Amino acid sequence: MKWTQPRSLQARQLLAASLGLIAFLALAGYALDRAFLKTAEQNMRERLRSYALSYANDIDFMRNGELYYEPATLPDPRFERPGSGLYAVVALPNGRWNSPSAEGPKLPATAMLKAGEERFERRLRATEIDGRASEAYRYGLGLIWSIDGQPVGEFPYTIYILENADTLSKQVGVFRSALWRNLGGAGLILLLLQTVVLRWSLLPLRRVIDELKRVQRGRAQRMSERHPRELEPLTDSINAFIESERANLEQQRNTLADLAHSLKTPLAVLRSRLDANAGDDELRADVASQTQRMNELVSYQLARAASGGHTLFAAPIAIEPIAEQIVRGLEKVYASRGVLCEFEVAEGVQFHGTPGDLQELLGNLLENAFKWASSRVLLTVAVGEAAPNRRPGLLMAIDDDGAGIPADKVALILQRGVRGDERVHGHGIGLAIVQDIVRAYRGTLEVLQSEELGGARFEVRLPPGL
Repeated sequence: MKWTQPRSLQARQLLAASLGLIAFLALAGYALDRAFLKTAEQNMRERLRSYALSYANDIDFMRNGELYYEPATLPDPRFERPGSGLYAVVALPNGRWNSPSAEGPKLPATAMLKAGEERFERRLRATEIDGRASEAYRYGLGLIWSIDGQPVGEFPYTIYILENADTLSKQVGVFRSALWRNLGGAGLILLLLQTVVLRWSLLPLRRVIDELKRVQRGRAQRMSERHPRELEPLTDSINAFIESERANLEQQRNTLADLAHSLKTPLAVLRSRLDANAGDDELRADVASQTQRMNELVSYQLARAASGGHTLFAAPIAIEPIAEQIVRGLEKVYASRGVLCEFEVAEGVQFHGTPGDLQELLGNLLENAFKWASSRVLLTVAVGEAAPNRRPGLLMAIDDDGAGIPADKVALILQRGVRGDERVHGHGIGLAIVQDIVRAYRGTLEVLQSEELGGARFEVRLPPGL
C-alpha cells in the first residue's frame, strides 16, 4: 500500500509534531537510561570500595603469613551467607582467602595488583552455587602487608569484592519501567495539548476560509481586516484581487455605457438627415463626418477598455528602455522645434504591471509634454512611498518648459466623463486614458507647476504593492 501525505494542513503539522515529540522522548529516555546506569555503576563501585577498605582495616596476618580475619562487625551480613551474591576474595602470593559467601560459587580468577592499584570490572562471568550462569561486578584493591614495618617481611595481597549483577539489573529494570511509563504518560498529555494548541493556532486560517466562502456565495463584499500579521499578505492579496476584478468589471460597464451614449448623437444626426430628405451631396458629407466621429469614439473607448485594468501580480518591467524608445520617436516628430528630453531615473526602479499600461502612461504624458514644451522635457522616475512587508511605490513625473496649465483648468482636463472632442482642447484625450490607468493601479495623478522648468508637471504616484 502506497503511503501518501495527508492533504489536511492540520494533519500534516500534527503528524510532523508527533514524530518530533516521539523522537525527542525516545532520545531523552535513552539519555536518562544511560545516565542512570552510569550513576548506578558508579555507586556500586563506591560501595564495593568501602567494603574493600573495611576488610583492609580488619584483616591481619600471622607471623607465618596466614590471614587472620575476625571483625567485630561485618560490612554486610551477606558476606556470611553462602551464595548470597556478595563475595570477598583476598588474593595472596601463595593462594587466596574467600569469605563464607564465596564458598561454592565459581568466581572469576583473581590476579595480584600492584600496591595502591584499584580496578573496577563490569559484567564478569560467574557461576552461582546452584550452577546458574551469572555476571558479577568486581572491585580490586592492591595492598602490601609488612611484619613490624620491616621491609624484609613485606608481601603483597589484593582484596576483591564481587557483587552479583542481578542486583543492579533489578534496580535498572525498576527505573526503566518507571521512566518509560512516565515518559509515555507525559507524551500522551503533550500530544493532546499539542492537538489543542494546533487547532487554536489554525483557527485564524479556518476563519479566512469561512470568510472566503462568504465572499464566493455573495454574502460578503471582501475579506475583513482583523487577521494575524502572518495572514495579512494573503487577505490583502485576496481583497486586492477582488477589488481589481470589480474595478475591471465596472470599467467594462462604464466603457460600454459611454460608448452607447457617445454613439447616440451621431446616429440621431444621421436619422434626422434621412428624415429631412437632404440632398445627396449634403447627405454624403454628413455621413462621412458622422462616420469619422463614430470611428474616433469607438477607437477612444476601445483604448480605454484595453487600458482600464491591470494584472495584479505582474512581473517587474524596466522603465528606462521603454521611455527611451518613446522619446526617440517623439524627438523625430518634434525635431523641427528642437525639443529634447532629459532623464532622471533612479537605479533599479521598476514598474509592476503590464507593458501596455506603461507605454500608454509614458506615451501619452510624454507626447503631451512634447506638444506644449518650448525646448525641454524632463522625465523623473524614483522610489515612492514605502510600507512594511510590501514592495515600495513608484513616482513618475514629467516636466516641460511650456506655458503651463492654469489652476482653474486642471479639474476640467482630469474630469471623468468629458468626451474626446472636448478633451482635445488643451491637452488631448490621452489624459483620460492616463487617468483611467492610474486609477486602476490605485494611484494618483496630479497636475502641478514645474519648479525646475517652469511649465506643467504631471506627477503619477503608485502606492506600495503586495
